[in-house]
Amino acid sequence: MTDRPAPPSTRERDDRTAQADRTSQRRGGRPPRGQREAQIRDALRPLRDDEQPTALVVAIVVCVVLAIAVIAGAASVHDLSRHGGSLPGAALLAVVLALLAQGMYRHRYWAVLSFEALLAFQIIVTSLALVVASTILAAAICLLSVGLGGWLFWKLVRVMGRLQAGEREGLR
Repeated sequence: MTDRPAPPSTRERDDRTAQADRTSQRRGGRPPRGQREAQIRDALRPLRDDEQPTALVVAIVVCVVLAIAVIAGAASVHDLSRHGGSLPGAALLAVVLALLAQGMYRHRYWAVLSFEALLAFQIIVTSLALVVASTILAAAICLLSVGLGGWLFWKLVRVMGRLQAGEREGLR
C-alpha cells in the first residue's frame, strides 16, 4: 500500500487559487477566468427592440427562403411519396421554419437557439456528405455550406448572449 498525500482541503485550494490570481495580476497577465467572464458578461449590451444585428437578419432570411423552397419543392414534385416525402411533412417543416423566423424577428432566445441547433445539424450532415462527394463541384458546395453555416453559427452566439443580457437585466 502506498502512502499518497491527502488531497488539499477546499481552503488550501482557494488560497492557492487566490495566490495564483494575485501573481497573474502583478505580472500584467490577464485577470482570473471568473473575473474575465464577469467582465465579458457585463460588457454585453442587450438588444434593443428595434435592433436587428446582421447575423440575425441573415438567419431570418435563411429561414424564410427555406420555408418557401420547401413549399415550392413539395408543390412542384408530382409524386412526392415516391421520393421519400409527404405534403403534410413538407407543410409542417415550412411552418416550423416560418415560426423560427418570426421568433427570431421578435428576439426570442428559444428561436435563435433552435435555429442554431438546426445549423449544427446541417454542418454535421454536410461534413459527412463531404466524405462521399464524388465530384469537385459537390465537394466545393459542401465546403461552402459548412463554412457559411459555421460563420452564421458563430455570429449567432453573440446575438444569443445579448438576448440573455436583456433577460438578465429584466430580472434585476
